[in-house]
Amino acid sequence: MGYTALYRKFRPILFSEIVGQEHITRTLKNQIIAGRVGHAYLFNGGRGTGKTSAAKILARAVNCLNPQDGEPCNECEICKAALDGSLTDIVEMDAASNNSVEDIRSIREEVNFLPTKAKYRVYIIDEVHMLSQGAFNALLKTLEEPPEHVKFILATTEPQKLPATILSRCQRFDFKRISDEDIIKRLQIVCEQSNIEITKQALNIIATLSEGAMRDALSILERCMQDGENSIDEDKIKELVGIPKISYIYGITEAIIEYNIDKAMESITMVLDEGKDLNNLLWEIIKYIKDILMVKTGQKLTIYNEVDFENLKKLAESISKERAIRLINELSKLENDMKSSTQRLIIFQAGIIRLCDKELSSEEVGTNKGTGAGGNINTTDIYSRLEKIENYLRAGGGIARSQSNTSKKSGTTKDSSSANTNSKQDSNMNVIAGIGKNKKPAQYWQDIVSNFKNNGKIMLYTNLIDTNAIEINDMTVGIEFPKGITAFGKSVLEKPENKMEISKQVSVACGKEMQIKYIDTKQKSSGNMTEEQELSNFANEFNIPFDVIE
Repeated sequence: MGYTALYRKFRPILFSEIVGQEHITRTLKNQIIAGRVGHAYLFNGGRGTGKTSAAKILARAVNCLNPQDGEPCNECEICKAALDGSLTDIVEMDAASNNSVEDIRSIREEVNFLPTKAKYRVYIIDEVHMLSQGAFNALLKTLEEPPEHVKFILATTEPQKLPATILSRCQRFDFKRISDEDIIKRLQIVCEQSNIEITKQALNIIATLSEGAMRDALSILERCMQDGENSIDEDKIKELVGIPKISYIYGITEAIIEYNIDKAMESITMVLDEGKDLNNLLWEIIKYIKDILMVKTGQKLTIYNEVDFENLKKLAESISKERAIRLINELSKLENDMKSSTQRLIIFQAGIIRLCDKELSSEEVGTNKGTGAGGNINTTDIYSRLEKIENYLRAGGGIARSQSNTSKKSGTTKDSSSANTNSKQDSNMNVIAGIGKNKKPAQYWQDIVSNFKNNGKIMLYTNLIDTNAIEINDMTVGIEFPKGITAFGKSVLEKPENKMEISKQVSVACGKEMQIKYIDTKQKSSGNMTEEQELSNFANEFNIPFDVIE
């Protein structure tokens, strides 16, 4: 027999082996015991959460000749044939590659025939949201009134793409994200059966990287087992996955906190010399500062060993919550800028230098000019050159104006100019949205943002800290983002549960039900400038001769 992937080798064959979905497996077992199995099921959930495994087990359980407490016996003729794939009465279909009307019509014809061996003919349709509209229409009637000998099990990661007529005809089960603790327990069992020694820190890293998907966790573990050694530690995982060592992340973060440019650049160079990816490096720094913030809020973290956790606590004591939040915001914006640039290293270095320079930091602009703490070089000069390149590349070859340089030339700080900037942005948005001068949302908005922080909703607070609120109409409040919305911030704020929470708080403050709308002020204001104007402004800003050659 050939090699079998780890996630297939350890695929659950009983409901009790499915990790983290007890609320679903318990219900399915009770239905089988009571003989009340439905004709159509919809399994919804993220990748690697057990949907397909549960569908296979359910298909065997309803046909098993000797079921045991709602579980298939896996020993009878039917179960063995189903396990080795020779049972034709259990049909698995991938809707991603079989999504046409003809594919569904073939099923409609097949359901009229009795099963050959089993009691029921079971159709498992994976990624069902990929079916065409015509295919859904063809499936609808069969799904509504199937023959008594037919069962349907549909699986999807995107239930919102299914027609309501399909959803209403299925028993829906939502598979939740598997917790890190459950993933670790399962990985320990797999390692024991595979004679692999693995450290606690390594298990924690795999669980974190898998993001609640058991299949992803097993795939990462399998990669670490390919070197032929029987032991796995933290360093091996980071080396294979491309994650920088924790010592490098600590060094860069410490340098940023201490405003030490030399130290930051040295640590970054060491990481790049090992061939690590810039995006992975940036993401690890963001996560590390997030963990610092969690420590400051009293959260317990188990993913670090004793030494690394002490280093984390040390940094947490040397930085304020406000600055940690600002760093996360700035690094998230840097991540977004890097995505649209072909010169990621320059953008990355410029961004880190900016965070390490007190003159350019959001907390202490206008103080300690010349060098960062511990630095021996003229940071203003370096940043000036790098930021020109950064701004040019950020616009994809066009020109993007820099607010920080503008403030330097005028001799004002970001903090001192914020009132004027905000007033200008408010004025611009009033014109754009046509809202007049109603300031009621501005009176309660900052209280709402502060409440998110006090209630431990740090991600919401982090992404809303620099926003304003305006009244668009009687039913809608607009949330302005003067500095623009990053891709990371947008993904957080657009989550249904987060958007609902913000709407709820606004509704309470207004005393009536209100909707919210996100407004990217920076994007709107920059869209009215011609290319020639942008070039001219850029030239004036940096004292570069400029002329238009026809």
